[in-house]
Amino acid sequence: MKIEELEAIYQSELETLYDGEEAKALFSLAAEHVLALSPTRLRMDRDTDVTFIHEQQLLSILNDLQLGKPIQYILGEAHFYGLVFKVNEHVLIPRPETEELVDWVIADNNSQFAVSDIKILDIGTGSGCIPVTLKKHLPQAKVSTLDVSGEAIAVARQNAMQNGVEVDFIEADILSFKSELKFDVIVSNPPYIRLLELAEMHENVLANEPHLALFVSDEDPLIFYEAIASFAQTNLNPGGKLYFEINEYLGKETVDMLDTKGFKNIELRKDMQGKNRMVRCDLSA
Repeated sequence: MKIEELEAIYQSELETLYDGEEAKALFSLAAEHVLALSPTRLRMDRDTDVTFIHEQQLLSILNDLQLGKPIQYILGEAHFYGLVFKVNEHVLIPRPETEELVDWVIADNNSQFAVSDIKILDIGTGSGCIPVTLKKHLPQAKVSTLDVSGEAIAVARQNAMQNGVEVDFIEADILSFKSELKFDVIVSNPPYIRLLELAEMHENVLANEPHLALFVSDEDPLIFYEAIASFAQTNLNPGGKLYFEINEYLGKETVDMLDTKGFKNIELRKDMQGKNRMVRCDLSA
């Protein structure tokens, strides 16, 4: 069977779950992974015959996609900020909006390395996409990361090793974690989806991604933000920065909470889709 024939099968079999462009993109990811071809090469070799083994592998991936499993979990990897990360059912699939948060941290702190090293703490490591990427692009930084899930930390350790960086890992619950360590930057993408927002979520996410990393109660949706902000009050160095990825519906509430706790220069930023998705603030010097 030729590459283009397999692509046609993907589009036909996935039409009830994904639109044509999404199905085409899923086939490209699967084919690049199985055939070890670049996107350009894949387009150029569309009339090339695929070996029986590779054909069966691609059809197996298609079967999993028809069951609603995300392509990243099927392939066991996801791309984030130009790097490749191992992922499984214990960690969230890295999202583009989190890339924007990471880009903000890098842009703000890159120039400071000319004079001093910086200590960075990521809270809620998941796959390790935030701390590993920050260490990769801010190599002089001392990067630590914390997660309550030992399974997630195991995945993140693999990703640090795979991407050739050193990160310190802490297994702890930020709701009760105490430390005397001081940091210049704290960044977090904690759970923030309220149960009332379940109806808005794609069934693939609900069925496959870890709920521990996604959901908070409707009654106390800022529980992790308040805990992290309180931790930052005592563990950020004077003038240190706190960065959050946030619930798009709770921007004002998040800003008000940070203001009440005494943080300064609070900036609410929209993502590429125009949604309130990120906050940065400073601890008064």
